[in-house]
Amino acid sequence: MVTENFIKIYEKGFKENWERPALTDYNTKESFTYQQIAEEIAKLHILYKHCQIRRGDKIAIVGRNTPRWCIAFMSAITYGAIVVPILQDFNANDIHHIVSHSDSVLLFVGDLIWENLEVDKLNNLRATISLRDYSCLDQRDGECISKCLSEMNINFKNKYPNGFNRENIKYAELSNDKVVLINYTSGTTGFSKGVMLTGNNLAGNTMFGIHSKLHYPGSKCLSFLPLAHAYGCAFDILVPLAVGTHITMLGKIPSPKILLKALEEVKPNLIICVPLILEKIYRKQILPMLNKRALKWAVNIPLLDSQIYAQIRKKLVDAFGGRFEQVIIGGAPLNKEVEAFLYKIKFPFTVGYGMTECGPLISYTHYTEFIPTSAGRILDGYMQVRIDSEDPYNIPGEICVKGENVMKGYYKNQEATDAVLDNDGWLHTGDMGTINKDNTIFIKGRYKTMILGPNGQNIYPEAIEAKLNNMPFILESLVIEKDGKLIALVYPDYEAVDENGISSKDILIAMEEIRKNVNNELAPFENISKIQLYPTEFEKTPKKSIKRYLYTNFSQI
Repeated sequence: MVTENFIKIYEKGFKENWERPALTDYNTKESFTYQQIAEEIAKLHILYKHCQIRRGDKIAIVGRNTPRWCIAFMSAITYGAIVVPILQDFNANDIHHIVSHSDSVLLFVGDLIWENLEVDKLNNLRATISLRDYSCLDQRDGECISKCLSEMNINFKNKYPNGFNRENIKYAELSNDKVVLINYTSGTTGFSKGVMLTGNNLAGNTMFGIHSKLHYPGSKCLSFLPLAHAYGCAFDILVPLAVGTHITMLGKIPSPKILLKALEEVKPNLIICVPLILEKIYRKQILPMLNKRALKWAVNIPLLDSQIYAQIRKKLVDAFGGRFEQVIIGGAPLNKEVEAFLYKIKFPFTVGYGMTECGPLISYTHYTEFIPTSAGRILDGYMQVRIDSEDPYNIPGEICVKGENVMKGYYKNQEATDAVLDNDGWLHTGDMGTINKDNTIFIKGRYKTMILGPNGQNIYPEAIEAKLNNMPFILESLVIEKDGKLIALVYPDYEAVDENGISSKDILIAMEEIRKNVNNELAPFENISKIQLYPTEFEKTPKKSIKRYLYTNFSQI
């Protein structure tokens, strides 16, 4: 049971870390100490009181990662309102829908996103506030929010005539069972669902991070994951701000080149990462090096191989800043070939498992105890796991979880809530997997994407796609079933194709060779009968997951 009150964690944390650096914008170099964060939050609380924001009112935020995004987020939570973070990658129609569906009354927004929104589609909204400088972009007739914001410095001095100090930090008295955040999932089957997370859910994630010493007073982190997503939110904001970490916000798309430069400069103590980034670095930088003839020969010689792997590990560690304890990978499955290589060279990484509905953490293991191909151990003391299988240690079944981190439900969607949360409080994740004796989770694939083989075998297309995506000249793939056979839709890596002078005719020959090679690594019932080239990248959610449902009935085969 979580005993710490979620909001009070930050009341205490800001006081204790008053003079420490808290937030820095990597691009503009604008920085805030914990004292300055507390002051900015206090100013926004003056606004909320002026607007008569009540407990349960929703405040939405959409924009790129910046210190002011974090301050707006924390101001809503510490006031006692419900914050609605929205992924900036959502299109305008989705943003209109989420703001309206969530009943948000205020919207903090990035200026570029604001340009594409239509005010008349933002129902119930009383005002829109710029994330650039907290100026009022628009307000409903009869409101005087713009005036309050423009006079904020005067209002602040009037409220705190002797200056703002630690003792002035007094945040909302709100029990942990209350909803404090509604996180809209990206969804792959229509409009996204609003996940209602309580103070207890977020305190469970935060306290686990604190007890695990993921962040600590004076440590550094580079935030480059979307803060509107549960993974980045929990471990790039909530845990760091609770303990006095200095967070640098990258605020731009983390291409390998941009990210590695920033990591070298910031030198973080912990790196929270998604698989795509490591996979790109592996394919673009490490794999070409390993494929050089001399190196290929050397890694097959005992003693030489360990020296070479040690050199590669050092280069990779240095490239990531050189000071981190471990890289925690989550948000999607890590490619097995990449994982096996990183484990072989003893790179300090681990793979965790979570979902928005758990805010997000379900399982995690420190890198020194990580078991390859696993997704970590269920959070002891916080969560329970059950595999719906007659033999959960050997036969995959749906992974069900229960505990402190499990959401209250989907906002205004009881039907969707009932579909995943049973009467006993078990959340049906939709993921298929097994466990071992110490409750380490091994994920096999999604329940909904599983294909039933000709003799009743369970086929997980994600596993086949992972093998395809490791092959040369393939950027991404999607395995579907057609007339009882497995077809692989493939979007080629045209950059690699052009670099190697391969003609359009030769691509087809190369793909057939790839198909045979991949089939040699698969069970007979998993064999791909055909590779079909796809003309464009697959359509994805803001979380960069392929929208599979768009391709299940692909007709050009």
